[in-house]
Amino acid sequence: MKIFLLFAACTLAGQALEQRGFIENRALLFPQTTTNDSARVTDQAQIRWDASWRVAAWLKLNGGIEVRADTHRQVAREFSINFDDRTLTKPSLSMRTLSANLHKGKVTAELGRQIIRWGKTDILTPTDRFAPRDYLASVVDSDFLGVSAARVTIADRGNSLDLVWQPWFTPSWTPLFNQRWTAIPPQASGVAIVDQGSNYPGRSQFGARWNQVLPRGEYSVSFFDGFNHLPSFNSAVDPISRTARTQRFFPRMRMLGGDAAVPFSWFTLKGEAAHFSSSTPGVQNYSLYVIQVERQIKEWSLVGGWAGEIVAGNTINAPRFAPDRGFAKSLVARAGLAIDANRSLAIETAVRSGGSFLRFEYAQAYGQHWRVTPGIAWIRGNTDDFLGQYRRNSYFSLALRYSF
Repeated sequence: MKIFLLFAACTLAGQALEQRGFIENRALLFPQTTTNDSARVTDQAQIRWDASWRVAAWLKLNGGIEVRADTHRQVAREFSINFDDRTLTKPSLSMRTLSANLHKGKVTAELGRQIIRWGKTDILTPTDRFAPRDYLASVVDSDFLGVSAARVTIADRGNSLDLVWQPWFTPSWTPLFNQRWTAIPPQASGVAIVDQGSNYPGRSQFGARWNQVLPRGEYSVSFFDGFNHLPSFNSAVDPISRTARTQRFFPRMRMLGGDAAVPFSWFTLKGEAAHFSSSTPGVQNYSLYVIQVERQIKEWSLVGGWAGEIVAGNTINAPRFAPDRGFAKSLVARAGLAIDANRSLAIETAVRSGGSFLRFEYAQAYGQHWRVTPGIAWIRGNTDDFLGQYRRNSYFSLALRYSF
């Protein structure tokens, strides 16, 4: 909490303090139940506050907190502050960001908890390896989590080198075993799953990305050495008690990737690809790639393309939770319409041979602070498809937000 004492001190001293935040309540209504979840309505309340203090021309402090509560026990009931997000449920109080940003000449460094995004494509971004997500409430609508890292960027004349070191691991929040976003296969019906937590990696992660901006576009190459923030699972099944003791683990991962964006007169062409290799036994080596076209037509923003996957070898894969690979081999599209200053529409879809999803949201602002966002997510497909396994998880959503 020291950074917030600093913020208070700088306010009293008349220094420049920038802050913003929101209070939001979001409800989901599921028309169907699932074999492991009989709830049809879930509700979550969230308060987010972000602030930054310009201490000097070369130094800025950033901090952000989140407070949460819910009805479905996806949020911990204990009210204690969390700094690393190494929890199976969302903490009731967490530090979303807490960092110092230092700038001198061509060098910028950010030290502490921060949001790190790489890549240029939408829906699926293969090179985003320092960007764990929150998949607890919905697999098809996730938010990014912060990581504790040291990031140094050296920029000069259209070239930039981004160096990242993450001293300890932050996983994605993944669906709980007793809730609907964990799809139980038919052959496991009647088997009780005992959650034995997670086995977190002990070593650090690092990566580098070089980006160049040219007169007719830009491109980058990137490298990552660390662990997959999405888990695989080790399970031991007792056939007598029909119990499966399951623990998450996070495979070693090394990535070599790149992306590019080239504007043309009628559209912008973007591409992103990454190859992933692992020394962890039972884990496949594979590649993901995205090719997409973007077009702005008056108030419409249109994106469409193909997300693909190439699997190397025939290694038997450990059971895993992998939305990134689940959205591969899909036609992907996104459309946004700014109706006016207060109203907007957003549509997102992915269509595979075995499954599909479509999400639609309408946002209506009232004055400077209030916004109401109703929406619907429609999911269909086969039980053996990543998207299709959630065919009973289509939902209606309603979010009410007050921004400050």
